[in-house]
Amino acid sequence: MKPAGRIDLPDRMRDPAAARLFAALDAAGIAARFVGGCVRNAVLGSGIDDIDIAVRKPPETVMLALRAAKLKVIPTGLKHGTVTAVVDGRTFELTTLRRDVETDGRHAVVAFTDDWLEDASRRDFTFNALYADRDGTLYDPFEGRADLARHKVRFIGDPDLRIAEDRLRVLRFFRFHAWYGAPPLDGPSYAACARHSGALGNLSGERVAKEVLRLLAAPDPADAIEAMADAGALDHWLPEYDGTKLLRALIARETAPDGLRRLAAVLEGTADATAIGKRLKLSTQQALRLDLMIAREPPVGVNLRAELYRLGKTVFVDRALLQAPDNWQEALKLADEWTPPELPVSGADALKLGLKPGPKVGVLLDQIERWWIAGDFAADRDSCLAELERLAKHT
Repeated sequence: MKPAGRIDLPDRMRDPAAARLFAALDAAGIAARFVGGCVRNAVLGSGIDDIDIAVRKPPETVMLALRAAKLKVIPTGLKHGTVTAVVDGRTFELTTLRRDVETDGRHAVVAFTDDWLEDASRRDFTFNALYADRDGTLYDPFEGRADLARHKVRFIGDPDLRIAEDRLRVLRFFRFHAWYGAPPLDGPSYAACARHSGALGNLSGERVAKEVLRLLAAPDPADAIEAMADAGALDHWLPEYDGTKLLRALIARETAPDGLRRLAAVLEGTADATAIGKRLKLSTQQALRLDLMIAREPPVGVNLRAELYRLGKTVFVDRALLQAPDNWQEALKLADEWTPPELPVSGADALKLGLKPGPKVGVLLDQIERWWIAGDFAADRDSCLAELERLAKHT
């Protein structure tokens, strides 16, 4: 590949840990370049999360070189050419240049190569096939930098072939559009996704959930999720989809995106959260929260402190944002500034008054709690103990 200009690498790609890693590879004669998301984000000037590095030697050779330099290396995926280096507490994923030998629509059998263009050609989107040397020299075989500037998500080569290699790329297309794209969508890429949407049922629920939640966590994913639905990409996994009206209103109210809350916003009010949770392999906690958000009952009331205490911060904030009562801004401010206290008395205090363990203790504590809440949580432990003793005498 020929150089295509230069970029300014962020500090994370130029720090001492990265320098030590490249020095170890240099000493062994192993050519290496940054690749993929870290280069894409460096071009955009946005934050860098993971750092991936493409190397021109087999993984076993890379491991020997790193160990010779006294660096920790983990064989995370030797079959696919991937090892993880740990340098000064930082992790770097190194993968040998590859070409696909055989694909089944989700997994690929790969062979190692020393051809940078061959490695680039097996990637999904043009801006994910960007490479950079440690000095910022950029390699851009498919005009990915121009696509980033145009906010265009475009498959490399024939979109149908790219999707046939890995059906998950349909969901990735819409997820990347949510984060990096702008209307209109790339026509050939979108049409191919629509043609292949019927085969998405063979994917795993976990991978689908991961893609959908990551899409919904984008700053403004409404257009992308609409396009996804129009293409039929939600038909199997989220037939409960009900449009983006509530999602758009929610985005305008939020201070930070929450993928699961936004998922609730695009579902029918009668959707079965348990069934969705099983289908998408959500955790029990996620499914329960989704159920509470879909139901959207009872609403956040006038006594906000009492409601925040009763519901807990997560459910309280979810309902304030999704229901948007007249006092929703006040509710969010309260949730941010006030931590509900704990009831100053417990069952042990009731037993010390001579009550026997049993349902009556629970009833008594419930009475005390309601009295305490009605007083806006002002009563301290001594006051609560006095009230507990007074009620106990009448039990």
